[in-house]
Amino acid sequence: MRFKVFQDSRIGGRKVNQDRLAYSYSKDTLMMVIADGMGGHARGEIAAEIAVNTINNRFQAEARPVLRKPKDFLDTAIHAAHRAIVAFADKHDMLECPRTTIVAVILQNGKAQWAHVGDSRLYYFRSGRLEIATLDHSRVQQMIDVGILTPAQAAIHPERNKIYNCLGGVLPPIITHSDEWSLQVGDSILISTDGFWSQLDANVIAQTLEREDILALVPALMEEAEQKAGAESDNLSVVALTWEKQEDDALDPTGNTTITEQIAGFSSFMNTTQNTIEQFATMKDEISDDEIERAIAEIQNAIKKVSR
Repeated sequence: MRFKVFQDSRIGGRKVNQDRLAYSYSKDTLMMVIADGMGGHARGEIAAEIAVNTINNRFQAEARPVLRKPKDFLDTAIHAAHRAIVAFADKHDMLECPRTTIVAVILQNGKAQWAHVGDSRLYYFRSGRLEIATLDHSRVQQMIDVGILTPAQAAIHPERNKIYNCLGGVLPPIITHSDEWSLQVGDSILISTDGFWSQLDANVIAQTLEREDILALVPALMEEAEQKAGAESDNLSVVALTWEKQEDDALDPTGNTTITEQIAGFSSFMNTTQNTIEQFATMKDEISDDEIERAIAEIQNAIKKVSR
């Protein structure tokens, strides 16, 4: 596969970054995932951390060399992430279960397919147009659907941040799946948390992508989104990819901005509590208790540092 991909996460004006994100790929398949821990509930960053790790690890375990049924994988992996969050809350006698949104994308065999829960979004851009956007599982989207609100009114509605569907909730998540999309050269897929998409016009992003490279454009868009939100900026996170002409020759990935992949194993890049990129070589089916404990210890240490 040949592609360009960018990811980054910013804390904005908040004390804690509750967003988590990753992309992972081999020679024949790629996954992108993003999660926004829900700040109105206890320790949303825990839910986001568990969700991204669970889905990433299952992807690496099952994509041998490709996923047999991407839609089924997305469904089972997201439900597994939900169960892992609930199990963690039960084990630690938490009074309230941590909760998170999720968007996950699979690219293989020249096709893209995705699933989402909550109000983190996916945009699919082609030839300067926004071809498709996920619909939020939110109160205001429901009001848009029945004609009570316009999108412009929803953007400033006092309940615009309230969602009714998430991982870690009392009820299992209701997952919205996409159809398969055949990838064309130049297509771009962007997944983001609401701290990013709420500040920017997706149609303007589409038009700008016609003129600018995704590796240069998205960092500038993140800066714009953070400045527009000002001191009250939410966490904002993005994973964005442009599909390129498929050729045998490829360049190895470096750091945050990656071009192409042609390897036998897996490469995986994630943001951690310190908002850095790590490479993971794990092939386990699900995140272990020890890994969760280490992740929570990192989260707690980070919270203590920013609270001093």
